[in-house]
Amino acid sequence: MSSLKVRVCVGAALICQGISQADTIRLKDQASLTGRILTEKKDTVYLDVGYTVLSIPRGEIVQLVRDAETPPAGDASPRRAAPATAAPTGARPSEGNGLYRMASGGEAESSVRDLVARLGEAVVQVRTPSGLGSGFFINEEGYLITNFHVIEGETKISIEVYHQKDGQLDRRSYKDVRVVAMNKFGDLALLKIDDADAPKFKTVPLDPGNSLAQGDRVFAIGSPQGLERTVTEGIVSTTARQISGDLYLQTTAQINPGNSGGPLFNLAGAVVGVTNMKLTFGEGLGFAIPVEMVKFFLQHRDAYAYDNDNPTNPFRYLEPPSRLKMQGQAPAPAP
Repeated sequence: MSSLKVRVCVGAALICQGISQADTIRLKDQASLTGRILTEKKDTVYLDVGYTVLSIPRGEIVQLVRDAETPPAGDASPRRAAPATAAPTGARPSEGNGLYRMASGGEAESSVRDLVARLGEAVVQVRTPSGLGSGFFINEEGYLITNFHVIEGETKISIEVYHQKDGQLDRRSYKDVRVVAMNKFGDLALLKIDDADAPKFKTVPLDPGNSLAQGDRVFAIGSPQGLERTVTEGIVSTTARQISGDLYLQTTAQINPGNSGGPLFNLAGAVVGVTNMKLTFGEGLGFAIPVEMVKFFLQHRDAYAYDNDNPTNPFRYLEPPSRLKMQGQAPAPAP
């Protein structure tokens, strides 16, 4: 058991070098793991190491160190960093080189009715030849989040935005849409609208994280079965439902095909998750990707870039066949 955890630790250290605020779990036999602690339960601690989530038995843990440097070897006394100073109420700090913004964490809760009127314009419908999904703007220049499975294998994507004008909704479709980054295993994609006449878009903030609890009220906005701008409300059933090795938010807010890629909001108006699936046989069993995973994806988007020329890109895309090759010309030599 110990040797296995040492090997896992080596891989985790390489993945987590870019994490600005990392938690450290010291294990027996001088081994350690670095990542972000997602949740602690009586017998298990769940640690996000970037490429996967590890479940670590309490019996194997010597010490937990949150958001602080790893203590010197031999120092087994638990230490925790002082809590970060909260941003002033109403502040909207930028993150990810200004790509997105986070809520300050001090916003007062509002009614779903008021929040939908304020945030609904930032939620969009993502259309492809084979189906549709939802998404939401994180940047006024046209950057938006959706699910990978919504745009998987598609070469033609359009975004339908509902602009508010004179108290009415003006539906507009944008067809010059570019895939910026995508993570197949995390089911996330970052898109950008490049239409020349595109305006500045309304955006929504991401929740700072670690504030969501079981029983908290949440609501989703999306286009289930193509019914655009549908709002469903519920509570958080659990913040750490493990499915196929990954952790999801489970919610009673109704999630159906077409909701995929849409935002799950708390009552402070911040995105706490990205809705992506439901159990087919059952009601009130919806799931969303936690916002912590979304922020990790955005902060490391260069590693997920949709770009053949990116040497760190984990995906490789073949060049499309040229017209000459299709007409029987000899193929060019491989580089």
